[in-house]
Amino acid sequence: MKAIWRNLCQYSKNFWQHWISFIILFVGIDLANQLIFIPLFRLATTYILQAGGIPFISYQNIGILVTQHTMVVIGLLVELVLLLLVIYWQFACLLLGLRLILGNQISFKRLMKESWLVMQNIRPGSLPLMLLYFVLVLPFVDLVFRTPLLSKVQIPEFIFDFMTRSNVLLAGLLIFYVIITILGIRLILTLPLMIYQRYRTRDALVESWRLTQKLKWWQYVKRLIVLGIVTTVSLGLFYLLIYGLQTVMDLFPGKIAFGMAIFNLTLVQVISELLTIWTGTIALQVVISLIDDFSADKEQVRGSSWYGWTFFTLLAIFAGGLIVVNNYYYLKGSGLTRPVTISHRGVAEENGVQNTIPAMKKTHRLQPTYVEMDIHETKDHQFVVLHDENLKKLTGINKTPHELTLAQLTKLTARENGHRAKIASFDQYLNAAEKLHQKLLIEVKTTPADSKGMLKRFNRQYGNRIIQDHDLVHSLDYRVVTGLKQLNPKLKVLHIQPYNFSYPQSIADGYSMEYSTLNFEFIQQAHHQKDMVYSWTVNDADVMKQMMYNHVDGIITDNLGELNSTIDDYLGSQSYANRILNFILAVPSSGGLEP
Repeated sequence: MKAIWRNLCQYSKNFWQHWISFIILFVGIDLANQLIFIPLFRLATTYILQAGGIPFISYQNIGILVTQHTMVVIGLLVELVLLLLVIYWQFACLLLGLRLILGNQISFKRLMKESWLVMQNIRPGSLPLMLLYFVLVLPFVDLVFRTPLLSKVQIPEFIFDFMTRSNVLLAGLLIFYVIITILGIRLILTLPLMIYQRYRTRDALVESWRLTQKLKWWQYVKRLIVLGIVTTVSLGLFYLLIYGLQTVMDLFPGKIAFGMAIFNLTLVQVISELLTIWTGTIALQVVISLIDDFSADKEQVRGSSWYGWTFFTLLAIFAGGLIVVNNYYYLKGSGLTRPVTISHRGVAEENGVQNTIPAMKKTHRLQPTYVEMDIHETKDHQFVVLHDENLKKLTGINKTPHELTLAQLTKLTARENGHRAKIASFDQYLNAAEKLHQKLLIEVKTTPADSKGMLKRFNRQYGNRIIQDHDLVHSLDYRVVTGLKQLNPKLKVLHIQPYNFSYPQSIADGYSMEYSTLNFEFIQQAHHQKDMVYSWTVNDADVMKQMMYNHVDGIITDNLGELNSTIDDYLGSQSYANRILNFILAVPSSGGLEP
């Protein structure tokens, strides 16, 4: 343990000797991502899809893309190659910047020159292996390689939720993560070998595997664990100190408390960023120490050059100005609006069986803006309120809705969460909602067994009624969105999207987006087009606050009671100390320069 602590202290000393250079390096890459690369790639994806007349990409249209839109596929593949090259270049800048800074040889010109030389060694055949490598190191990106572009790549939370509902799937998920973790740890040296020692990708993979054999990897994993603990404890104590200080300051007159709140919140952001850079720098040194020793002083440390100080000062003034202005409006509560509350599948805190009338009646007492529910077409071309494409989970009957008539379906009893209730037809559910004056968010489920006239029948039977009740419709199937908008332009129809990688573009009136990839940028673009954005399925209070911080229009949740109390806490009359606390809880996942 003493050896680990000595190593970390030495690496920390290296950081503080060159802290201005490290800040410029890390913040410079972060700004390049947030202001240049991420917007450019989103614009490129949007333009390519628009050129092909394609509003989105999902599993539903991937076959059509490959067979009928060859140029779009080629354009997206070219974009993927460029993305890989940019990510690789950023790794090169980080690693080369680290070595140049610690060797007192850093300059912008030299960093660009050396990174360009590294880029010239890339061969086309290496790109698939590079893609595989980046996937493998994703779990370690935030700790070891702080590259915001790569950290934007996320697996949506709903996939994890689905995988954990079955013991078999959960076991498979755990095995997958064990394998990925082992591979990620053993291959972590691949990029340093490629960048420092000009290895080819395949050779670097083999050499990284060799260098980390016989538990040699454990020496850097232990140091990373200790580093993570130190960072977490330090940040927690700092946040606690700021919260306590602001709690005291809130006892003073308004202007004094408000001024100190701006100062404290700005301090939270600055120290958090500094600690993140400190952690990233040490983590890089820990990993790279397996192939190069940065602990020894190679030259006497020189003072920072005047242009380094000038750049740092200008960068600090620019970033500080943005932060202070943003904090002023945030602490004032400007622009904050109450999101609409939406009960997912008509339940709240497991108070009944999903998509049933008794559960909806109980949930209505919590006053949701909308009750979200699902409908399927039946064998006799009617509509039943049901989410799953198979009845086995809720009723024990291994049948699909298309195999039974509506009369047969409504005789079945569904069981869930210790409750039981009859399956309802859409007419029954809609009638019950109208009596309660409860608005609905209706998800139209589709399968290959749907009849050709399903949408026309749905609109003919319910379209005008839905409009009169001020209900909304949404669907994962974009054909439903386009079909209903053509049949009845007055219907408000949203498009459900499980992943966000381009700017919003469609004829939909808004979007239901899985929360883990939803960001402020997407919401801002949708609002510019006067479209609404709802996030699903948000069951954690901190994520609820993050969504409100990003100005989402509505939140779909299984925990309606918690959502109501979280909204009251976030938007209600509260102290500046609590606003700072909410910021601390909400912002880490919202990323970068987003307000």
